[in-house]
Amino acid sequence: RETYQQSKMPCHNQQLNNISSGQEHPMKQVRFANSNSSNSSSVSAVVSDNEPSDASRQTVSNQENLGPQLKLLPLNDQIRELQTIIRDKTTSRGDFVFCADRLIRLVVEEGLNQLPYSECTVTTPTGYKYEGVKFERGNCGVSIMRSGEAMEQGLRDCCRSIRIGKILIQSDEETQKAKVYYAKFPPDVYRRKVLLMYPILSTGNTVIEAVRVLIEHGVQPRHIILLSLFSTPHGAKSIIQEFPDITILTTEVHPVAPTHFGQRYFGTD
Repeated sequence: RETYQQSKMPCHNQQLNNISSGQEHPMKQVRFANSNSSNSSSVSAVVSDNEPSDASRQTVSNQENLGPQLKLLPLNDQIRELQTIIRDKTTSRGDFVFCADRLIRLVVEEGLNQLPYSECTVTTPTGYKYEGVKFERGNCGVSIMRSGEAMEQGLRDCCRSIRIGKILIQSDEETQKAKVYYAKFPPDVYRRKVLLMYPILSTGNTVIEAVRVLIEHGVQPRHIILLSLFSTPHGAKSIIQEFPDITILTTEVHPVAPTHFGQRYFGTD
């Protein structure tokens, strides 16, 4: 497996070296994430001589139709390969978990970029004053059990002391409607920014119910950032139509979502 990872998953430095040395490297058409920064008007994309694939056109079109509430990680070869391995039915569970954890970490890191920071000045060991930023307090995570729990460790790896709540929602066998069975949040969740974790958005019904529970506990939708790995256009659209102020962060919008994610990750398939 180690040999496979080294040959199939080159590090970023290797890719940059190939580009800088003038070697040809087939780059895929990338999507772009919306941003509130001053650079939001510019499109960050890899120039390619090849025409974009139908899947690339469809994904960009989906993002444009759903508006700025939907944010996509910029697509590169690393992310594209992780998506491919996760979707491949022949992938072993070990490789599946490994690649899922890598993709989760990327989504979590980008999710943290959506949270407020404040400027600060620190002194380096050499006495130099460095103008930087610091992460503001008052954030928490909430995972939708059970597949959302797969994303908890990725969040803790980035924020060691962050508090994480849980929601258990299941579909009623008769009505097929989402029903809340359990919800536990930090007591002051209404004062916090919430990173809501759920890896696969299929219909969006589970997330919609989870957001309703958070609103009942005083959380404003504009303070909720939904972290997801894969989403269908229908799922993202349903959530945004119900809660126009929510932010959705994902790596891909595609009509077919890998709904086997939870079973494969936890080994219950």
